[in-house]
Formats: sequence, structure tokens, C-alpha cells
Amino acid sequence: MTAAPDKSLRIEALGPRHDRNSFSSGVEPLDRYFRTQAGQDARKKLAAPFVLILPDGAVGGYYTLSSTAVRLTELPAEITKRLPRYPLIPATLLGRLAVDQRLQGRGYGRFLLADALHRTVHSEIASFAVIVDAKDAAARKFYERESFLAFPDQPMKLFRPVADLAKLFE
Repeated sequence: MTAAPDKSLRIEALGPRHDRNSFSSGVEPLDRYFRTQAGQDARKKLAAPFVLILPDGAVGGYYTLSSTAVRLTELPAEITKRLPRYPLIPATLLGRLAVDQRLQGRGYGRFLLADALHRTVHSEIASFAVIVDAKDAAARKFYERESFLAFPDQPMKLFRPVADLAKLFE
């Protein structure tokens, strides 16, 4: 993981004071979600959106976390042999992650990802892994560079065990 691209940046929970209208990642579904749905999901406790705040107060990026579960049979055999035989294993879903177009390619995505993983590792809620559904090949490559593993039968769905992540934050 990487340090903050700029020491004056901060990540905080999405709130009404954050201007979502000027944010543009260049990916229409991610922008639409952020503008129209993220606040509702936060209020209804369906997702926890977090925003990257730039020194001028603008939103530079965001991600969402929520609880999920994965079927034991979906995970690779070398992973499941060490797990109890529960039908569902608790996990954390990193549902969306986007960086404003003006900031892309400068480490802000990795910074947001590091924050999401840190929050997951330090949560008191049990989670075996962080799960992501890559939207395209570029997103998949991004997560694979961060040591996420593809589900055997779902190449665009990836995970990274929290036990592995915890070592990063020791």
C-alpha cells in the first residue's frame, strides 16, 4: 500500500456537506451512483461511503464498504481447507471505488484502497476477506497488482484474505 499522495488529504464518511455534483470519474455508472444513490445507501445502512477530501474541500474520490458473505464452495480449495465448514463465510464488499478524472494515475486509487483495507482490518466486525467485483479488465489488473486473487469460476470477482491484509498494517 502507499502513503497519502499529499499530507493535506483526508478520508471521511460521506455527509451532506460534500459536493457530489462536481465529481467525475469518467465512468458513468460510478458517477451516477455517487451523485444519486450513495447518500441514500448511507442513510439506510446499505453501504458506508467514504470520500477523499482535497485541500480545497472538493471530493477527489470515493469508495463504499458493506457486509457480504461468500459461499464456502466459491473459494479456492487451498483456502477452504483451513476454514470451518460454514455454508457462508463473512466478508467485506468493497462495492465501488472511483477517483476524479483530474487525479487519475497519481496514486489516489491506491490511497483509497489502502484506507478501505485498513478500516476492514481494524473493524470489530468479523470478515474473512475483502471482496471486489471488477467492472472491467483495467479494474481487475488494479486489484491483481494489490495481491487480490480471482475466484476460481468468476475471474472478475476477486478477494484478499483479511489475515493477509493485517500483516500490512502491523
